[in-house]
Amino acid sequence: MLESYIAERSKSRPILLMSHIVIGYPNFEESLRLVDAMVEAGVDLMELQIPFSEPMADGPVIAKANQQALLAGSTVERCLGFAKQVSERYDIPFLFMSYYNILFRRGSAKFVGDMADAGVKGGIVPDLPPEEATEYLAATSEKALAPIFIFTPTTSEERLNTISKVARAFVYCVARQGVTGQKTDFSQELDAYLARCRKATTLPLALGFGVRNRQDVKYLEGKAEIAVVGSETIRVLNEKGVKAAGDFIRSLRG
Repeated sequence: MLESYIAERSKSRPILLMSHIVIGYPNFEESLRLVDAMVEAGVDLMELQIPFSEPMADGPVIAKANQQALLAGSTVERCLGFAKQVSERYDIPFLFMSYYNILFRRGSAKFVGDMADAGVKGGIVPDLPPEEATEYLAATSEKALAPIFIFTPTTSEERLNTISKVARAFVYCVARQGVTGQKTDFSQELDAYLARCRKATTLPLALGFGVRNRQDVKYLEGKAEIAVVGSETIRVLNEKGVKAAGDFIRSLRG
């Protein structure tokens, strides 16, 4: 179970690292090499994003990666095969991240069954609110997978409590309004937000959107259980290649 993995792993690390790739970007061979490099560098969990044509929560870096992956021939079927390959190769948990249109077209229950067959441990669907997730929640419960839901700085106390009732394994806390890849101010304002999140749930907190360096990760120690890094890794990949992306992940540990 993902919950027990996070709890056990957290005993020996001040904070866990969750990285992010867009499956099929820049191509499937490079995606696999990137997973290899990140696991070797010590990531604890990894998001595998199934490319989508309108990734509304993603900024320019990840949005462009989605577009190029689709142009290069990334499909849901190929992404499922890729996930199965890496989940069999490595013992860290992999999670799918994508948008509800992918689930809707396939059927939420079927998609969750495919997730289980691929060996992933849960899913992050940013545009699927709990009120519209009945089929998805039932299917993830049946397959013992974790539906990961999202808190934002503008989420009301009532809404935080509603989300916490259906979330499993951990809650993804978006550090600020807007899309991925923009600068985040790691300050007392962020501390207050995380305190609100902590009050609303007993689950571990993952903080993403703007984690760029070791200083950011260090700042989150004791405030969140998981630091999520996405856009910055893809920037490094674009500029310097796979090895540099692995070195970047390694640098986040200090």
